[in-house]
Amino acid sequence: MKIPDRGLNKEELFEKLENYRDDDMPWRDGRTFGYIYDAGEDAENVAKQAYMMYLGENALDPTVFPSLLRFENELVAMSAAHVNGDENVVGNFTTGGTESIILAVKTARDYNRAKKPEIKQPEMILPITAHAAFHKAAHYLDVKVVQVGVDPETFRADVGLIRDAITPNTILLVGSAPSYAHGVIDPIAEIGQLALERDLLYHVDACMGGFLLPYFRRLGENVPEFDFSVPGVTSLSMDLHKYAYAAKGASIVLYKHKSIRLHQIFACASWTGYTVINNTVGSSKSGGPLAAAWAVLNYLGDEGYMELAKGKLEAVRIINKGIEQIPDLQVMGTPEMSLVCFTSDTVNVFHIIDEMKQRGWYIQPQLAFGSSKQNIHLSINASNVRWAEALVKDLAESVQKAKALPSSDLAPRIRETFSQMDPNDFTEETFNQMLGMAGMTGVELPERMAEINEVLNALPAAFREKLLIAFLNDLFVFKKNGS
Repeated sequence: MKIPDRGLNKEELFEKLENYRDDDMPWRDGRTFGYIYDAGEDAENVAKQAYMMYLGENALDPTVFPSLLRFENELVAMSAAHVNGDENVVGNFTTGGTESIILAVKTARDYNRAKKPEIKQPEMILPITAHAAFHKAAHYLDVKVVQVGVDPETFRADVGLIRDAITPNTILLVGSAPSYAHGVIDPIAEIGQLALERDLLYHVDACMGGFLLPYFRRLGENVPEFDFSVPGVTSLSMDLHKYAYAAKGASIVLYKHKSIRLHQIFACASWTGYTVINNTVGSSKSGGPLAAAWAVLNYLGDEGYMELAKGKLEAVRIINKGIEQIPDLQVMGTPEMSLVCFTSDTVNVFHIIDEMKQRGWYIQPQLAFGSSKQNIHLSINASNVRWAEALVKDLAESVQKAKALPSSDLAPRIRETFSQMDPNDFTEETFNQMLGMAGMTGVELPERMAEINEVLNALPAAFREKLLIAFLNDLFVFKKNGS
């Protein structure tokens, strides 16, 4: 494919753009319980208008566009106050939770390089429930992951296991508020005491909960302290494009003091061009996400967010109670926010997901790992609230349909064929062999995904990763038919 010889007129262009999303998830109907955070048309329009006003402004150099610097400082100040930060807390606006986490890990690595130069192979300790973004950060930054188990009933981090895993090379402890998979809050205060005892930096991943949890607490929920009010917490990440309903590309990373954040910043004067200095990973970046986040927070305000939180809390209660009343389902852990995770000992959960898809719902599969068996995950946001009772009704019907469907015989065959293979020996030929066994050609996915998910669930995690990397490597290749 090459650039068109002649440009399209606007009518043709936008018709083509509209056609391209024919197969996209229709998220505006509120029946998508993952990936999307939607507070309604008014908030969306405010975000769009603000985004477009500042689309062309470049946040590369804050001295050129002081408006963007003002947006960022005000967003950081509001965020810090929201999570009990004092006047010493500083931070930056990032493109998302992953970048915020990468920056927190980079800061811990470089802080320890300065303070503890004897550490040659830095390590961070992660409960198995810590977000995959920490593994991504470790991969990019050459930090060793030391993974520890969690309580098999509550799915909260086990402080004793974290304590036992600390070595002279440890640079960072991590807790989640809440963890994505199960929606439970780690024992943040206990881990904080451990960080103080061992003189370690401690990051709280509040990307999911940092914005919403304070509202749930004000609504009477028993939300444990998780933020800068906890002694020992030195950094915290909080997404604004989740429950603050900002446009995608909006997160905040905060540090207890600028002497820590100093190690996040990158500068380069060792070349012939302009001196580069960056607070975050990106250099050139549109001012649109900054302006949109600032606009939505100021448009909805504290009162507006409180009303949205009330609706979500009620929906969580309805959905939790509904799941508990379906005999074949069990909620995993005790959800402490608006993330719900449930499983079954009697029904194939992947068939349930397919049946729900047939009824117009998107709910998310999660594969087994450690003490967490395969399950179904719901992220409940404002647009989902009105569907809570309907979701439960269709879920009960889907469970009954799924009970009559057999599990695949492919998963055990693939497990037997490939589980003894070293993942490092995975090749394109292996990938094609697995696709052939699954009856797939190319990267076209079947309408029902239960069998594919069963296969992935049957494989060791390292093999899943190799398989999915190979799949994605093929997916992002333009074919002659335009797919």
